[in-house]
Amino acid sequence: MATAQGAALDRKKLMADPIMVTTIVVLITFLTLFILYPLAILLIDSLYGDGNGLSLSVFKRVLAMPTFTRAIGNTLKIGFVVGILSTLIGLLFAYVEVYVKMNRFAGGLFKLVSMLPVVSPPFVLSLSMIMLFGRSGLITRFLLGIYDNNVYGYWGIVIVQTLTFFPVCYMMLKGLLKNIDPSLEEAARDMGASRWKVFTDVTFPLMLPGLGNAFLVTFIESIADFANPMIIGGSYDTLATTIYLQITGAMDKVGAAAMAVVLLCITLAMFAVQKFYLESKTAATLTGKASRARMLIEDKSVTIPLTILCSLGALFVIVMYICVPIGALFPTWGYKFTPLTFKWFGQVFSKYKGLKAFRDSFVLSLIASPITALLSMIISYLVVKRKFKAKGFIEAVSMLAMAVPGTVLGVGYIRGFSGGLFRTGFLQGLYGTGAILIIVFVVRSLPTGTRSGISALRQIDKSIEESAYDMGADSFKVFMTVTLPLIKDSFLSGLVTAFVRSITAISAIILLVTPSYLLITVQINEFAEKGAFSIACAFATILILITYGSVLLMNLVMKFFGTSRKIKEDE
Repeated sequence: MATAQGAALDRKKLMADPIMVTTIVVLITFLTLFILYPLAILLIDSLYGDGNGLSLSVFKRVLAMPTFTRAIGNTLKIGFVVGILSTLIGLLFAYVEVYVKMNRFAGGLFKLVSMLPVVSPPFVLSLSMIMLFGRSGLITRFLLGIYDNNVYGYWGIVIVQTLTFFPVCYMMLKGLLKNIDPSLEEAARDMGASRWKVFTDVTFPLMLPGLGNAFLVTFIESIADFANPMIIGGSYDTLATTIYLQITGAMDKVGAAAMAVVLLCITLAMFAVQKFYLESKTAATLTGKASRARMLIEDKSVTIPLTILCSLGALFVIVMYICVPIGALFPTWGYKFTPLTFKWFGQVFSKYKGLKAFRDSFVLSLIASPITALLSMIISYLVVKRKFKAKGFIEAVSMLAMAVPGTVLGVGYIRGFSGGLFRTGFLQGLYGTGAILIIVFVVRSLPTGTRSGISALRQIDKSIEESAYDMGADSFKVFMTVTLPLIKDSFLSGLVTAFVRSITAISAIILLVTPSYLLITVQINEFAEKGAFSIACAFATILILITYGSVLLMNLVMKFFGTSRKIKEDE
């Protein structure tokens, strides 16, 4: 009874706040229009695309294509292998950092490795792999004298994706291991169990759901990846590249829509398992925050081999990334390596319209970032601090974009907006403009910012905001003057994360870019496909500097202006 009365009171207070009601309506409209609608259009195209009413004929047609059925098998095979390898390597790195006493050098390498995939385009390692180990590779051809090495295909994709995604598993598992109460493991050790016995019987069961979580996240990232298979895949088909070629090569938009639905179903199934099963299991098996500091392993027979192994792995990844700026200094990659030259950096702006590419990418990302950060915080605020019937819808749909591959979203926007809303011509003006690219950037970055905002808001006591309401402030005033300043660290982090994700994006926007706009990642992809690796490296190097500079600037701003800054007392 009391619960029902409380809910009725919450609804009454909500309806009495026109700003809040308007915000909710605008949010629901935005999420429906730019997330649900494109996906619904793909399904409608797939079921009605042949013009004979409701049927599965389009699915039958694409499933009869040998290239598509082969692409499904290839994609799942790569996803499982990359997921397992990334999880195992991430676990090794995380275990060494949390349980083993390391020197500062190794710790610094780990931090650098965890940051590099964040600040670089998703296909940088494909460039490095080709330049180091391809037929004209610096290592294979010029150091080892191997001329017939083929780095393209299945193993090329697996290695590149594993090196790209294992830092994500490392960061996830590091946080999980830190939350395991060390007293559980120490109790087993006191009873005579060996370190291996403790790991297999105590540590591993506690983190098993987290391992499954890391595997599924990596699996989803792998099967949704477009850029790496496009550059280093060669003739090895994957779902993402097949969908792209079905539109750009075969001009079969309806067939591409059906293919996109198949890929979407796979990622949604994996996302559902990860979200609704493994996350609840993880919360139930962890024992909470550590009660005291963990006793690190100091036995040199353990620390030295593990530290050397992980340090070599980290150094290899770092060398792969360093190869990109070095590759931009060679006169002609694969034929002439001396003398070093900066001509490619000059030609980026003088010959290859680099200024327009960087300006367009920078401006569009800069516009999308504050919109994404603000929307994320508003959604987080509504989810955590407000009670209304549509709250679950807003949270679920805003998180849905996390499970939607970029290529699928791109096809959905083409089918959904090229002819206007439901082919009526309404909102057709969006298609081919910078506005639709900004919307895609916002949608793709929204889940990350929302998760960060929800975590921050759950730490704020509701009485702080209620006191502002009691003094007559409306919801807008409370959000802007009370809530937002308290979560400014999450807001700033979401701002820069959205900028970095937007400026390095490719899979979602490669199908939507028109000649009116040049984007850096699309330019890099085109040059890499043509074999012009030096100019591609020059573009990628400048992009990495921009994104890394953005992250450093954010850290600087948070250090001096964030909520966690040190308050100096007047002497």
